[in-house]
Amino acid sequence: MWGRHLRHNPTNPAWANRDRFVLSNGHGSMLIYALLHLTGYKLPIGELKNFRQLHSKTAGHPEVGVTPGVETTTGPLGQGITNAVGMALAEKLLASEFNREGHAIVDHHTYVFLGDGCLMEGISHEAVALAGAWKLNKLVALYDDNGISIDGQVAPWFIDDTPKRFEACGWNVIRAVDGHDADAVSAAIAAAKNSADKPTLICCKTSIGKGSPNRANTAKAHGEPLGAEEIKLTREALGWSHEPFKIPKDVYAAWDAKDAGKAAEAAWNAQFAAYKAAFPELAKEFVRRMKGELPKSFHQVAVNAAVEAHTKAETVASRKASQIALEHFTAALPELLGGSADLTGSNLTNTKSTPNLRFDLAGDVVKTDAANGEKVGGRHINYGVREFGMAAIMNGVALHGGFIPYGGTFLTFSDYSRNAIRMAALMKQRVIHVFTHDSIGLGEDGPTHQSVEHVASLRLIPGLDVWRPADTAETAVAWAVALQTAHRPSALCLSRQNLPYAPKADLADISKGGYVLSEPADVGLKKKAQAVIIATGSEVQLALKAQEALAKEHKIAVRVVSVPSTSVFDRQSAEYKAAVLPKGLPRVAVEMGSTDGWWKYGVSAVIGIDTYGESAPAPVLFKHFGFTPENVTDTVRAVLAK
Repeated sequence: MWGRHLRHNPTNPAWANRDRFVLSNGHGSMLIYALLHLTGYKLPIGELKNFRQLHSKTAGHPEVGVTPGVETTTGPLGQGITNAVGMALAEKLLASEFNREGHAIVDHHTYVFLGDGCLMEGISHEAVALAGAWKLNKLVALYDDNGISIDGQVAPWFIDDTPKRFEACGWNVIRAVDGHDADAVSAAIAAAKNSADKPTLICCKTSIGKGSPNRANTAKAHGEPLGAEEIKLTREALGWSHEPFKIPKDVYAAWDAKDAGKAAEAAWNAQFAAYKAAFPELAKEFVRRMKGELPKSFHQVAVNAAVEAHTKAETVASRKASQIALEHFTAALPELLGGSADLTGSNLTNTKSTPNLRFDLAGDVVKTDAANGEKVGGRHINYGVREFGMAAIMNGVALHGGFIPYGGTFLTFSDYSRNAIRMAALMKQRVIHVFTHDSIGLGEDGPTHQSVEHVASLRLIPGLDVWRPADTAETAVAWAVALQTAHRPSALCLSRQNLPYAPKADLADISKGGYVLSEPADVGLKKKAQAVIIATGSEVQLALKAQEALAKEHKIAVRVVSVPSTSVFDRQSAEYKAAVLPKGLPRVAVEMGSTDGWWKYGVSAVIGIDTYGESAPAPVLFKHFGFTPENVTDTVRAVLAK
């Protein structure tokens, strides 16, 4: 693959039209490190010597952004193949959108190398099924079928007929290729590249640890070093007489891909120059999209969305507020690629600008008439009930470039997506998760669907911005900040139930994650605040009602602080945070969820829920669990009485 087929440029790993290569079985990381070194990437032999050492570019598993030429961070098995599906989807959609007759500026393959472990992970079923449904013919997967995993021969616990499984999912399957015969593998790849309407699986039969006299075809070749003596015997068996890390010049010369890569990119640059001359606006848009830059008009679009929300002051569920904001953003940003895991009508992730993505029998993107008279492809994906697959595919789309992916499901099902969300944060990718039905407020569906610990647990993921907006304006701002945050993912946690608009004097500080929403004077009490109520999401209305009751009935002055995003608020300056949460004022936090995370703000009490929910109408549940203005009022009074 790397010597005869992969089109890449080691001197420019970010070339837009390069082929993508994903090592899904990332524990074989030294394989890709060796290839990157030999073909001419900036990965010197010293980095190979520092394999798995602190601050080296050769981590235990490949990491995008750390090692030049690595396209995605792999290691959690099954996610690499799923990332590759996202990359291949992005290529196909960009080609459909930007290519013109005689100008195929988007035209590359996605190759993925995977093993038994990836195929045993459930996420692979989700990804493989979608790749077949989407007819991703430029996706080529090579299956390293060696029959060994850490626990030994896989036959007792992995009896799947893998070729039949892939064929059943709409893949082209090339069976029984000798994985140690370079010519046979090359011929299979060449055949795969000719597939017109199906992704291809190449089944490569291999021997793990080939060449090792005592470890070949055993689990010991998988999970532990060979050891000095076995390495010596293996080198002899393979006929390799050179010292460790000494590569002969003729080997370097044979593998060096720099000149070929430069020539390939130069040819594409000439092709793109002709495209630019013929379609200057399209070319400009393509460059912007691949750079991940928002259009110059974005700031005004964001302002308009927030101001309109503030002006209308609608009482709607924040999931509906999200859709209202998306109407603005999807109309202005053609790179927004949405979707839902079979819950579109509940997540409200679709808009007038995002028709459903569909493919015809030939595998081409179905296009419909847009408002401006142009033919456009769909931008809303029906992922089916595949939350984990959706999340990891979105990671692949973001890694490829050209799109900002977002997808929806119920918040409680973030558990299914969690490791892919974590990987997006680790890889610093702009992926946006829309999580609706965010609390016990969803009511009768009961504790299986009522989120309690989910917001708190998502906040624990480093590098993930978690938003829980209280109304339409906060939701619009949350979307705007998520879209502007190019190097971290975001999760928007949204209500099923309607939320009244929270009156506010200014919109400027919402983007800081936490701000002063209401002062005692706003409820007619001209006194300095004696306490602070901190709230998020649907509980902001409880805080405001309690503030009013405390002022009118008890002459107690309270400041209400809305914190739609603790992670964003925590990144603000110490001065700003102190201005919002002054020292010396008792604080009470209110959120329908786990209480642990709120104690870091020096609160005196937390009104939360540290048990599972119950099945009942939402108003009954709110009263049962103490989410009432009266309980908030009593809690503040009790804190002040101490």
